[in-house]
Amino acid sequence: MEYLIAGARALLGLVFLVSLVGKVAGGAKEGAKDGVRGGARGGAKARARRGGKGGATRGGTRGAAFAAFLASVRSLRVVPPALVRPVALTVVAGEVAVCVLLAAPARGATTAGLLVAAALLTAFTAGIAAALRRGVTAPCRCFGASSTPLGTLHLVRNAVLCALALAGALAAPTAGSAPPGGALVAGVAGLVAGALVTQLDHLLALFRPLPATPRTAGPHAH
Repeated sequence: MEYLIAGARALLGLVFLVSLVGKVAGGAKEGAKDGVRGGARGGAKARARRGGKGGATRGGTRGAAFAAFLASVRSLRVVPPALVRPVALTVVAGEVAVCVLLAAPARGATTAGLLVAAALLTAFTAGIAAALRRGVTAPCRCFGASSTPLGTLHLVRNAVLCALALAGALAAPTAGSAPPGGALVAGVAGLVAGALVTQLDHLLALFRPLPATPRTAGPHAH
């Protein structure tokens, strides 16, 4: 069980960290692209933004990432419009709590972090299931920008992660200390698995059929 806890801490810690960054700073790439386009136009405003207003640009980027997350929650139509922002803020606060608690060495903090992770994953799973029942397949910004529609695989992913969090939370109070070498191996395995989980949408996109390109009519003889 000690290895299970070490692996679960690494896996879930990475998953929620990437999820958190995608919601509050995931627009960094889009912001950088906008800056490059502005520089290509040679405008003085673009140069000023890249120069003395770097802090303001970073703040705007973070705001854009969170605004995109709000739009994602709104598009799922699982909460009333008036509650979209409070729910989004609660999710972000919960993910911060998971990252902090799982990083702490205390066994009680680990148990609490795993329980908060399980609660969040349960809520995510219920929200995705409700959206799918209504026929909503809009992409979710779980880990930043994504074009992959919601589907059954997202439900399976969240259910597996929730089961792992619950198993770790139940085992943590009575588990002993794992040998350093074994804990390191379990932690690295958890990080690798977590990296694969965070890239699920990108992996699915690789196997998605390409849209058919319209056939253009050839020249007609006169």
